[in-house]
Amino acid sequence: MTSTFQNKIVLITGSGGGLGRETALRFASKGAIVFGADIDTDTNSHTANLTKSVGTQMVPSPVDLGDPVQVADWVETIIAKTGRIDVLVNNASAAKFNLMDDLTIDEWHFTIRNELDSLFYTTKFSWPHLKRSKTAPNGGVIVNIASIAGHHASRAAGIAAHAASKGAIVALTRQLALEGAAYGIRAVSISPGFVLTPGTKAALADPAVRNALEQAIPIGRAGVPKDIAEMILFAASDAASYWNGSDIVVDGGMTAG
Repeated sequence: MTSTFQNKIVLITGSGGGLGRETALRFASKGAIVFGADIDTDTNSHTANLTKSVGTQMVPSPVDLGDPVQVADWVETIIAKTGRIDVLVNNASAAKFNLMDDLTIDEWHFTIRNELDSLFYTTKFSWPHLKRSKTAPNGGVIVNIASIAGHHASRAAGIAAHAASKGAIVALTRQLALEGAAYGIRAVSISPGFVLTPGTKAALADPAVRNALEQAIPIGRAGVPKDIAEMILFAASDAASYWNGSDIVVDGGMTAG
């Protein structure tokens, strides 16, 4: 198997979910050695079993990504086995949605903990191992999954906490790119629009809601995990070696108007 990802060490957070699973499968099929963190052990184990059928089996770990101690232990365990990190995909996300009148302090902190703090912890503890080595021409790559919520407000949905965390991810990515350049580290972010995943399934249970949503997307459909996973693989590849510090919106044209 030949690939730019052959034997690359790839860390993926939220690997038990729709986008995380699709990303793990694609990296595994390209020869990468994948380590996946997810608090849901059942879905994460299922992802690991699926990757075995397409390539190298992902190594799953039950990690509460909002706990810095658990994240540090996860990263150090990987380093003890591999000695390096080539790609970090910060995909995990969990949010509470409510209009400002009803948004509670607990809902705010839950969202920031599980969308922003968690990304900071994985990046912080991976950072020393992403730096360019004496034998490698390039350092590691950080791919952060943001959202169109970080660019555009919503009249209908109570996304204040979610928008704040995702907007912060876009800004943090720029800073990581600036600080990481001296060490050969690239950092980019991707902002998906509405993507069909297990997490969004409930929101689309009502045909009227789904129809209204898809009518708001110029290409006429919601995204699917592979739409975003393809961009993640490109972002992490040598073909994207000049992409650094910026965010790409992948939303079917939803925010074009």
